[in-house]
Amino acid sequence: MLVDESLAALRRLDWRITPESRAAHRALFTPLHETHGYRAPVVHRDLAYGDDARQRLDVHTAPGAAGRPVLVFLHGGGFTAGDKTLPGTPFYDNVGGWATGNDVVAVTMTYRLAPEHPWPSGAQDVAAAVAWIREHIAGHGGDPDRIVLMGHSAGGTHVAGYLAGQAGTAATGVIAAVLLSAFFDPAPVQHQAPMRAYFGEDPDRYPMQSAVAGLVGSDVPLLVAVAERDLPDCHGQAVALLDAMLAHRASMPLFVTIPDHTHLSEIQSLGLDDEAFGAALARFIRRA
Repeated sequence: MLVDESLAALRRLDWRITPESRAAHRALFTPLHETHGYRAPVVHRDLAYGDDARQRLDVHTAPGAAGRPVLVFLHGGGFTAGDKTLPGTPFYDNVGGWATGNDVVAVTMTYRLAPEHPWPSGAQDVAAAVAWIREHIAGHGGDPDRIVLMGHSAGGTHVAGYLAGQAGTAATGVIAAVLLSAFFDPAPVQHQAPMRAYFGEDPDRYPMQSAVAGLVGSDVPLLVAVAERDLPDCHGQAVALLDAMLAHRASMPLFVTIPDHTHLSEIQSLGLDDEAFGAALARFIRRA
């Protein structure tokens, strides 16, 4: 867990996403990760799962690993930016380091960006990556029949779209999914320019593009999570999804509110503040 001084600094961070807030988050967590150590013992970089330059992934594993569950992580970035590694920072190699420390093989992946690649390109890229992983991950110590997807923010939206069938394929080999501060229905958040860049400007299409009905009908176990000091729209999207599931299903997905954290810090702190989210994530993967 974070020591008192770091936890106090976390609580002072601005929850809003601004250049200043991003810089403050990086300034807090980068040296903590560097002191603690954050990389997996073995990382295979920039493996192609498609023809586009953005369709690349990294595999994080350990020597001698065999038959381990596989955690596939999709970064955020407002649909128009972001990457599987951010130069000069531990992000998101920290996801790979956390995974290998919990006897899990991790895959961190990039995907094509809006507006050049609008909806449903994200779900299609998830499908392409899953197909690559099922074919190749055994050679890196992973079990192709035990894939857990995890997406943060826009990445979570792409995971949700894939589970909802928006890629045109079934979620084969995926045993569970983690939706971390994701967006499921574009209609309530159409005021955000990044949403319109990905989903388009036509509100008449938004009901068809929503992943809510597909998630309600999916039998893939879910962990839905938001940060305590998350973006208000993320709180609203999570509540709406849980409300829809409560109305149509006999059981609810697991839901976690990550204490003290912001939209950025909830994933940047993985491997440092596992009491807040990492422990629940590890337990969810073991259950799956």
